[in-house]
Amino acid sequence: MSIDKDLAAYCESHREAYLDELKGWIAIPSVSADPEHRPDVRRCCERLVARMREIGLDAQVLETQGNPIAYGSWSGAAGAPTVLIYGHYDVQPADPLELWTSPPFEGTVRDGKIYGRGAVDDKGQVLMHLAAIEAHMRTRGRLPVNVKVVVEGEEEIGSPNFEGALERYAELFKADVAVISDTAVFSEDVPSLTTSVRGLVHWEITVHGPSGDLHSGYYGGIVRNPIEALANIISELKDADGRVNVPGFYDGVADLEPAALSELRNLPFDEAREAAQLGVTSLEGERGRLPLERMWFRPTLECNGIWGGYQGPGSKTIIPSWAKAKISARLVGTQDPLRVRELVRAYVKNVAPPGVRIDVTDGGETPAVVVSREHPVVAAAARAMEAGFRKQPVFIGTGGSIGPVASFDRVLKLPQVLIGVGLPDDQIHAPNEKFTLSQFFGGILTMTALYDEIAATVPA
Repeated sequence: MSIDKDLAAYCESHREAYLDELKGWIAIPSVSADPEHRPDVRRCCERLVARMREIGLDAQVLETQGNPIAYGSWSGAAGAPTVLIYGHYDVQPADPLELWTSPPFEGTVRDGKIYGRGAVDDKGQVLMHLAAIEAHMRTRGRLPVNVKVVVEGEEEIGSPNFEGALERYAELFKADVAVISDTAVFSEDVPSLTTSVRGLVHWEITVHGPSGDLHSGYYGGIVRNPIEALANIISELKDADGRVNVPGFYDGVADLEPAALSELRNLPFDEAREAAQLGVTSLEGERGRLPLERMWFRPTLECNGIWGGYQGPGSKTIIPSWAKAKISARLVGTQDPLRVRELVRAYVKNVAPPGVRIDVTDGGETPAVVVSREHPVVAAAARAMEAGFRKQPVFIGTGGSIGPVASFDRVLKLPQVLIGVGLPDDQIHAPNEKFTLSQFFGGILTMTALYDEIAATVPA
């Protein structure tokens, strides 16, 4: 597969301009989790709208119940399919600042990478699409497909207002296929297309003991310690083989076909090296499953945080009055998020020991999404990625969750292609987030080729 030479030449000649543009976007601290950055969030949205207008899109700010959406469209390709391109401009907080080698909101280039918060998640990957659109518009004066670009500002806080926006702006968002570039490839030398995304639900458990902290010398031995009770509950969540004990939890989870397992075994995955890079002695989890199978295609139930009792210096000998924990589940297949929430809530209360009271709150209802490899848009994306990276891609899953992917599937009923080009070591959500420049520029070529491939393959 190859990309049109005029388009490729345009992309090549504008590399430095796109790199400078990404630096400018990184410089806007559009942190959606921090209310103090709300003006920066809006400024970033408005900058995106202005940029989309510069490259020939009809663009506007769409207001939501939360942060605004940057929206742009072009509909000059009569009879061609309409592609909805999704991304997000909001970023994670940069803390802890002292762990950054260079300032998080400057966009520093070193050793063939650009470092900064949002470099790959997701400003750089949004820019790949705008660069591709510009290449078509400046080279040919038009696009081969109709496009609708939707860049939201709340993905990093769970997209709480995105489905409401889908309903409010349903007419604006009508399309034939959705393209999402907010994922990673398997490795730098293994281009990949993501065909499954896990779902997500979560809980907070509160164990109530005595009405106030008690002297452990006076009352130890006659009052149940809430921290111990909570530890007992958490220990009951899984068995010795790493399998979740909650009855009904695995309903809707299918085993992989032999061909899919063979594909996983053929990927260049070194279990010992992965453990060493993660700083653990070994990879653990559900016994009898491949590591990549556990990461991508099996559900999880994890304790994300636990606290209670005295946390200060020295010793304070008490029986605390309460203890709390946060847990979450990643879902696969046809697991029902609402049913899983109820099953785990009931199980936690059932296994709680006597002498304490249990409160469980829950949230999240993001289902897993599986993209069919047989859909024409996936074949088009595979050809485009081969053109951009000069190597045929493999198909992988992702263990993370992308709420809007589920929203597009559930609300708009759109076929989707997940064609991100980040790398597993990009440090997203962590200090020293980076985007490898070969991936960035290869991604621009890939998206430039993608629009031609979709036009030739996907019916309107």
